[in-house]
Amino acid sequence: MIPAVLYAIPAFLLLITVEALSYRFAPDDAERGYEARDTATSLTMGAGSQVIGVPWKLLTIGLYAAAYTISPVRLSPGDWWVWVLLFFADDFAYYWFHRAHHEVRLLWAGHVVHHSSVFFNFSTALRQSWTPMTSLPFWLGLALLGIPPWMIFLQQSISLLYQFFLHTERINLLPRPIELLFNTPSHHRVHHGSNAEYLDRNYGGILIVWDRLFGTFQAEGDAVRYGLTKNIGTYNPLRVATHEYAAIWRDLRSASSWRERVGYLLRRPGWQPAR
Repeated sequence: MIPAVLYAIPAFLLLITVEALSYRFAPDDAERGYEARDTATSLTMGAGSQVIGVPWKLLTIGLYAAAYTISPVRLSPGDWWVWVLLFFADDFAYYWFHRAHHEVRLLWAGHVVHHSSVFFNFSTALRQSWTPMTSLPFWLGLALLGIPPWMIFLQQSISLLYQFFLHTERINLLPRPIELLFNTPSHHRVHHGSNAEYLDRNYGGILIVWDRLFGTFQAEGDAVRYGLTKNIGTYNPLRVATHEYAAIWRDLRSASSWRERVGYLLRRPGWQPAR
């Protein structure tokens, strides 16, 4: 099974080229645009994530198939309401997957890759983690509900394709009904911001309604500063992929108790023990 995202790679590269050229011929001083080394790093991270993801995807298919097999329910792809259920269930799972990867440091160590660029453009969408293993628990329940695994993977791909178009400064606000219900470039710019008021906000995939329901929504206001609260200052893909794991290891070695070690692993990024 080849993920739909792989088929979209030529279109991604074309759109990155078009967006980069748009900055050359229609510059905007309020926007960051592209930087060659940053873009190369993002593309390398994206290619690496696809290569690493192949064997993991095969294992995931097997685990989802096993869960589907033991489910007492069988939902039919021929029923339209099953696709509606899948759409909302997948987006709900993505919200909690995404939120957990901001709130648990061990999970953040992989997801931080996606936030490590100080630029925000279509190439940033491809800057992905090389440790995809942490996503499994969040979608396993869909297979247990009786949704065929191939449908789950298809909807995941649709969500990722949609999210590619969120990574741009070239689109301002969309009509209000869209901004109220759907994740948009404006909402996702906030999510990538390192401004204090923008941290850990707007986790949605396709919909923004989960953020509104669970109190994690923030509208775009002040100019967004992209990147991390402490930027890593490197274009080395290996360091981009592993720098937070290295930081966790250093903290674990300095910890004076198992309680502190657990805190460094499972508390929020930036947590420090009271001493």
